[in-house]
Amino acid sequence: MKNQPPTTWDDLRVLLALHRHQSLLAAGAALGLSTSTVARRIEALEQSLGRALVHRSSAGTTVEPDAMELVELAEQFELGLGGIKRDDRPDEKAHALTGTIRVSMGEGFVKPVTAVLSQLRSAHPGLHIEVAVESRFTDVGRREVDVALRVGRSSSAVVVEKGVGQLTFGLYASHGYVEQRLPDRHLRVQDFASHDFVGQDLATGRQDASNLWLASRGATRFVFRSSSDLARQEATEQGQGICLLPDAMAHAVPGLARLEVDAPLPSCPVYLAYHRDRRNVPGVRAVIDALGVALADGLQLPAEMAKAASTAAKP
Repeated sequence: MKNQPPTTWDDLRVLLALHRHQSLLAAGAALGLSTSTVARRIEALEQSLGRALVHRSSAGTTVEPDAMELVELAEQFELGLGGIKRDDRPDEKAHALTGTIRVSMGEGFVKPVTAVLSQLRSAHPGLHIEVAVESRFTDVGRREVDVALRVGRSSSAVVVEKGVGQLTFGLYASHGYVEQRLPDRHLRVQDFASHDFVGQDLATGRQDASNLWLASRGATRFVFRSSSDLARQEATEQGQGICLLPDAMAHAVPGLARLEVDAPLPSCPVYLAYHRDRRNVPGVRAVIDALGVALADGLQLPAEMAKAASTAAKP
């Protein structure tokens, strides 16, 4: 029996593209290959491994369930290569703060963190910043990103998680809602049931902590729901009801008023997460230091705080 050539990254990336696009034509377009070339590469890979890897039908081409371990291996290769490319910037060897730094965060962090990163970039134009806004936990251990802001912890042994403070929340409403229904800006617990609220979307089937907090105080009238912080903020500004929002996101919004409430408001710890092998890369270290200063102040970022964050990050 003739020896088969070993499986290579080129083989796996074709399979990965086919899994993502579910079509030989679309996979070829993504890779810059012809449809026939994609088909030949998949067939060669199947012959090399001695088993079928894809299922072809009128609805499209899908990867067989027992071939998903190869797709996962391809994803790991892809992430590793992306991390190496970020490391191997020629300019980074000549200058302290250059290169591309990828940062992940939830929507509630976007405005204040972007202010800090913009200040940092203004001080160090050689830095390039990429911001991924995602509700999921990006995999820092597999180097999907360089730095992640999160309100939970991972179990990865290669991820460093630095506690940087507490994310506080407040109850907010539009000025129009306040004038009509809460002129003293004071929401009493016994009155929760009589007010309208803007809450988290329940489509995932999981009850969100903010909804649970509101419901435990008597809120029942959720007139607007969304999984997006920005959508909930906009609905609140439009007078749809009262919303529990991160102070870092809502405190400086002109259209919102923060309410007083005779109940303790929730908060949660915030962590900066980064791969232990990337912590001493100058650009990564600068981002970690700058965000650490900002988060230590609860993400309340007047101009002097953003300036201080930029100054603290200088080598």
